[in-house]
Amino acid sequence: MVARFGLRFAQQTARQSTTSFTSRAPFQLRNPVFRRWQGTAANPAVEGAPQQSLFQRLWTSEVGIKTVHFWAPIMKWGVVLAGASDFLRPAEKLSLTQNLALMATGSIWTRWCFIIRPKNLLLAAVNFCLFLVGTIQVSRILMYQASQKGSTTEALKEMEKEVEGSVKSVEKSVEAKL
Repeated sequence: MVARFGLRFAQQTARQSTTSFTSRAPFQLRNPVFRRWQGTAANPAVEGAPQQSLFQRLWTSEVGIKTVHFWAPIMKWGVVLAGASDFLRPAEKLSLTQNLALMATGSIWTRWCFIIRPKNLLLAAVNFCLFLVGTIQVSRILMYQASQKGSTTEALKEMEKEVEGSVKSVEKSVEAKL
């Protein structure tokens, strides 16, 4: 076995030395998979699959109409529209923690939509809009609290107390269940 390998190796190096004047690597010369070629079909209409209609492409796509990758973002637009409808509400009636959650969810899932396969651009668009809605609402709430207190630091301290109070209530409910 070793002798046969040695003979093959010697033959290959002899072939390589004759083609060493080319700039291609030796494995590209022997292996036709790495070679580029260009060709034209005699009849371009015969070559390739027939063009699919828009409906057929949507139906057979990885993120098409019959998959959850299509319907989940469609349903999530309802959350975005509900958040956008809160633009009409006065800022004192908005929940800071809820809108912070919308903002965080939107930003985190927008990033993950580009990592998870298949890439779902519809879901990324929904999550980005959710982030925008949350950001606008949080800024409205903070501006309202700053106008009430007179300074931004006091508004942030009040926000901290509000979040701290909600965390304590969650802790109590978890402890009660344990």
